[in-house]
Amino acid sequence: MNAPDQGSNTYLEKVVAQQAELEGDLRARRSSSAPPPLAPGAVPPPPGPLAKRDRALGGGAPAGERSAPGPVDVRISGFWRWRNVLVPPNAFVVHTRRGRDEPLHIGLGVSFRFNPSTDSFLVVPGATQTILINAYCICRELQGVLVQGYVQWIVQDFGTAYRKLDFGDADDPMRLVNLQLREQAEAAIKDKVATMGVRDVLSDKQPIIEELTARLRGVAEGQEGDEGLGLRIVTVQIKEAVVSSSRLWENLQKPYRAEQGQIARLAELEAAEAVAQREMAAARIKETQRLEHERELAELRARNESRLFDTEAAEKLRRTKREHDDTREVAELQTETTRHALLMERERHAEEAETGRLRIERDHELARLSAEGEAAVAELRARSRHEQELLDLEREGARAALENERTPAALQARLITELPHIMARLPKPDELRTITVNGVDQTSAAGLVTQLAAVVGALRAAAGDSAGDASPRAGT
Repeated sequence: MNAPDQGSNTYLEKVVAQQAELEGDLRARRSSSAPPPLAPGAVPPPPGPLAKRDRALGGGAPAGERSAPGPVDVRISGFWRWRNVLVPPNAFVVHTRRGRDEPLHIGLGVSFRFNPSTDSFLVVPGATQTILINAYCICRELQGVLVQGYVQWIVQDFGTAYRKLDFGDADDPMRLVNLQLREQAEAAIKDKVATMGVRDVLSDKQPIIEELTARLRGVAEGQEGDEGLGLRIVTVQIKEAVVSSSRLWENLQKPYRAEQGQIARLAELEAAEAVAQREMAAARIKETQRLEHERELAELRARNESRLFDTEAAEKLRRTKREHDDTREVAELQTETTRHALLMERERHAEEAETGRLRIERDHELARLSAEGEAAVAELRARSRHEQELLDLEREGARAALENERTPAALQARLITELPHIMARLPKPDELRTITVNGVDQTSAAGLVTQLAAVVGALRAAAGDSAGDASPRAGT
């Protein structure tokens, strides 16, 4: 790797610091039951024959439920030979017994009974593991490059993995596996970067990803009949590729920066030129518009003055013509008025003469019509009088015939009906004298009826005589 330059690579320092912080966040926390750290220079005590078993059983407590130390929360209940191991559902477990070639239990989240004197078990997390990679590489130009990436893997076949991999670390069973995969990943990245140029490494990271993925999958998953390690590579990604030399990093950036500066300067010049052209064009347009506006105003003033002069001349001509026309119309009107007056006077004399003639003719006609009308009226009166007399005679004859046809009973009933009216119309006597005829009181109702009957008889006799006299006259 190149010797360090005079200046520091700030970007490289930030990348390394971020990688260290991320690695600390992903590191599994140690169990609270782990032994305290030893003092500097102290020698740890040798483990006893049952130390590993007691550690797996949670300190060898005689009874109760305990949790085994490590990243997996394994609960152990019961006491001595009658214990139960409860495994979380997201952890792999393998349970073996002395004298058995195959495990009693193996799988994900399998719980079982446990005898400390004959049995042993191993618990491994089943979650996805993340490995952070910091590969300090030498590229084809013999320049130092830091390549940062990460690999995510998961246990696929635990029956194969627990035989080939070391999960014996009680605090972090995945630590040794992650170290082994990290070393293989860094070696693969360094081999690939050694065949690439600096610009290729910085601009295109896909070849590195493909090479790293192929190598790790060949080791973890196996190939061509090899079962591998029982692991599966989930994803491989390259995050950063940074040149270690700050001087080289700046030199690599200078062409692009110079090109971008040139482009920016040209853009500024083009913008300034465009602005100047636009300003000149705007000034020219503004001046042209001003001149055009002044010309339009001058033309408008000339048109207005010409229109005003034409209007005044036309108005003077119209007034002169109107005065001449008015004078001529007044003369014509006077002439016409005189002619009309003479005509009216002549017509009035003619009408008076015609009226006098018509009045004379009317008087003669009225006199003639009056004489004819008087004669006709006299004739009509005589004829009407004769007809009235005939009608009176016919009416009298009809009345006499009706009176003759009446029976005494009808006459008496009518007399009785009309008696109140007759009595009401009679004059009031000054004195009342009573005459008794044939022993009948004339003042009583019976006497009065008798007298009226006598009067009616006399009237009938008189009517009969009158009818006899009228019959010969009607024949005549």
